[in-house]
Amino acid sequence: TLGKAFGVMGGYIAADRTIIDVIRSYAPGFIFTTSLSPVLVAGVLASVRHLKGSSVERDGQQAAAAKLKSLFEDAGLPVLPTTTHIVPLMVGDPVKAKRISDILLAEYGVYVQPINYPTVPRGTERLRFTPGPAHDEAMMIELTQALVEIWGRLEMRRAA
Repeated sequence: TLGKAFGVMGGYIAADRTIIDVIRSYAPGFIFTTSLSPVLVAGVLASVRHLKGSSVERDGQQAAAAKLKSLFEDAGLPVLPTTTHIVPLMVGDPVKAKRISDILLAEYGVYVQPINYPTVPRGTERLRFTPGPAHDEAMMIELTQALVEIWGRLEMRRAA
């Protein structure tokens, strides 16, 4: 996708003619979309050209993901080990995942997407964090502290 990978929006498919034909035939969301505007294509092209010569952003994202995973682990939060830039925090309940997401946004100004069934199997609901190179250690410490506090608050309510 051009949004996640290149900071613009939209996407494209690179495949052989048969695969593209299958997607055109069976993916109505793809069939009824229009091509990217020239402005978006120019933005994507500039981003691709930059990233072909720079690994600073990728290295920064990998470092931020490793730091956040480490902070979550040190705080006793149920982080799933991964080898990617995605930092999944296991919740195991769709209502609790949504509640934590809502509290983070309302009280801390942090947006995180809860990931629920059917994206993941029931009982493995999670919050999916994707830190970027601009997320510094102080931000990640604040997030970790907020999650520890929210987790404790929700556990206390459940126990009562």
